[in-house]
Amino acid sequence: MTDGKQTERRSQAWFGASGRSGMVYRSWMRNQGFGPEVFDGRPVIGIATSASELAPCNAHLTRVAEAVKRGVWQAGGFPLQFPTMATGETLMRPTAMLYRNLMAMEVEELIRANPLDGVVLLSGCDKTTPAMLMGAASVDLPALMVTGGPMLNGKYRGQDVGSGTHVWKFEEDLKTGRMTQEECFFAEGCMARSNGHCMTMGTASTMACMAEALGMQLPGSATWPAVDSRRMETGQAAGRRIVEMVYEELRPSQILTREAFENAIRVNAAIGGSTNAIIHLTAIAGRVGVALTPEDFDTLARAVPTLVNLMPSGKYLMEDFCYAGGLPAVLAELLRGGLLHGEQITVTGRSIGENVADAERIGSDVITGLDAPFQPPGSGTAVLRGNLCPDGAVIKQSAASPHLLTHRGPARVFDSPEAYHAVADDPDLDVDENTVIVIRNAGPKGYPGMPEVSNVPLPAKLLKAGVTDMVRICDGRMSGTGYGTVVLHVAPEAAVGGPLALVRDGDPIVLDVPNRTLRLDVDDAELERRRTAWKPPVPQHTSGYAWLYTQHVEQAGQGADFGFLRGCRGHDVPRDSH
Repeated sequence: MTDGKQTERRSQAWFGASGRSGMVYRSWMRNQGFGPEVFDGRPVIGIATSASELAPCNAHLTRVAEAVKRGVWQAGGFPLQFPTMATGETLMRPTAMLYRNLMAMEVEELIRANPLDGVVLLSGCDKTTPAMLMGAASVDLPALMVTGGPMLNGKYRGQDVGSGTHVWKFEEDLKTGRMTQEECFFAEGCMARSNGHCMTMGTASTMACMAEALGMQLPGSATWPAVDSRRMETGQAAGRRIVEMVYEELRPSQILTREAFENAIRVNAAIGGSTNAIIHLTAIAGRVGVALTPEDFDTLARAVPTLVNLMPSGKYLMEDFCYAGGLPAVLAELLRGGLLHGEQITVTGRSIGENVADAERIGSDVITGLDAPFQPPGSGTAVLRGNLCPDGAVIKQSAASPHLLTHRGPARVFDSPEAYHAVADDPDLDVDENTVIVIRNAGPKGYPGMPEVSNVPLPAKLLKAGVTDMVRICDGRMSGTGYGTVVLHVAPEAAVGGPLALVRDGDPIVLDVPNRTLRLDVDDAELERRRTAWKPPVPQHTSGYAWLYTQHVEQAGQGADFGFLRGCRGHDVPRDSH
């Protein structure tokens, strides 16, 4: 099959080759039962699947891949499924974030090394979505993403419960005696009752929405539940569409423009999305040469109200969001308010404005309008600066306690999250509700991998006294399902000598979110004395991938990517060794 636009596709360097080389490539493919007609020049579509039983959020993607194959065959393409690693946050230690860059590298090289003309990316859990987008962007072949969809709403004793968000709530209930361990075991199954990723507006749901907002996913496909038949319809439609994208030569570099990232940043504010989107969007942007700074996420979002009433900031869950109109309804509302670049092209070949021209909100409680938003403009993620975070830090205002957004209190410092957990239940722990808990050495190099440990649970003695929130500061990350007044991504991190490494117990810390500052109230001379005495930690790793990671990972404000992976390396056909 040919389309008249391109006489020879990239895949024909393999399957159209003459002599021994062509024979090798074609004959070994035919041992799978493919007839000779599939090598006639039709688009060869890779289906990159991160399905794995070790990544529960992604375990069902094998079925989604079958739906994609149907669509590719329907459109006259040749589908070939291949596995990638799955960076599942639920099981991987020390953190899936340590392996996001490795997965991105793998996806990039698998696409480039194989006879592919286009690729469909099947992702689910938190890091798989950005990793696949990063890898595909660096190759720049036609690419389209299909995320696996959220779980059905959790149900426990007549109430909706959200994955992740209720983990923190149930932990507090256990500590205070409001819940028994047996009740907690039962609630686990109620919380995770179907295939799919977290159904709160955690990082998985956020990044699915970001893929759609960027234009890399079909309209409406971010929110269909994983077990809804329309998830499979989406996969089949994606299979058809990627073949058309190959004909049109529509590539990520045409879609992932500065305007697309500005759209995604504003959409993240409108949905009450995860702070992790800042790191992932920055890393994806770096692959296509779009420079994003931490301030972009603050300034671009300040005029955007939170429109979506979802946990952890609100009441509802992704299934409700889907039935209320999904992301297209949010996009349409933002477009009406002039808050998006409506002309930005997407994988459909149409603009984002054209994609959602007929979208509507169903009801007024789950997705609110700009005229009466769930939370006012400026309530999204704020970027802080100051002598404690000269390269920036972030806080999710919609998940924080308003009375703590301006706060001064003494530091209680822990050199690791484990050090805190070891004493968190001690009734004699020297803390009160004004204390600022500082957790350090949890950054990209320090842990390594920048784990989701920043929203440590409150000390047991304060929970029992009725305290529900405290200021916590960390150079690590927080799960998108988490909540609380937590300052994250403090940069430079403590492990490289950032100011967080210099904080001592009792030092006054001043948080002023309205003025976007975070300050250690210690004079400069004393800080310089401490800096001179500071010694870097002994490296934990001297070989292997973890060593490579710590040698090359950049700081949070740069997306925590490897410096040598920035940019697009293209899709030139590798040399033939046969």
